[in-house]
Amino acid sequence: MPFDHNDHYHRLLLRQLPPGCRTALDVGCGTGRFARRLAARGIDVHAVDPSAEALDRARAATAGTPGGPPVRYQQADAARLQLPPGHYDFISCLASLHHMPFETVSTLRASLAPGGVLAVLGCYPERTTADYAWSLAAVPANAAARLAVGAAEALRPSGAADPVRAPTAPPTVPLSRIRRQAAELLPGCRIRRLLFWRYLLVFRRPDD
Repeated sequence: MPFDHNDHYHRLLLRQLPPGCRTALDVGCGTGRFARRLAARGIDVHAVDPSAEALDRARAATAGTPGGPPVRYQQADAARLQLPPGHYDFISCLASLHHMPFETVSTLRASLAPGGVLAVLGCYPERTTADYAWSLAAVPANAAARLAVGAAEALRPSGAADPVRAPTAPPTVPLSRIRRQAAELLPGCRIRRLLFWRYLLVFRRPDD
């Protein structure tokens, strides 16, 4: 069933946008769905992903999307990318941070403009009793959402669905360790556990 957990949280991530946001970096953009939602708000978006196939689909989809400035796509490993310091008002990472060293957040933090926001929709493996309890609670909600989205997809014209998916890897760093590393590298950040095997990390760079 075509229910995407990351897409489900797009609206939550958009609520993290700082007032007057003009520039954004989308790390691990995949086929560009969230990058397009940012651009539709008039934001200048730089989107990076290591998958050439996903970026080809992203560019094709963006070319057919009216409104907003064009998204600038770049094939790159964000962990090795040279980013301009103090430039972006908003940086998003949707289920991509576990593909790179967590220390990459230090580079992302440095590229935030004063007052800028880093928003991470992250994945974590189940390790603790709390992890499994949340997972158990998510199962019926996930099944209901998959059925609802599947029913909606059945009404769409044949071939309308997007079969391209960016390469994925299972997360390996438990949430407890993520909290510790984030407290050290992103002091003052907030982390909350989400229902569908995700967490939300939000860091705001202080105004200079």
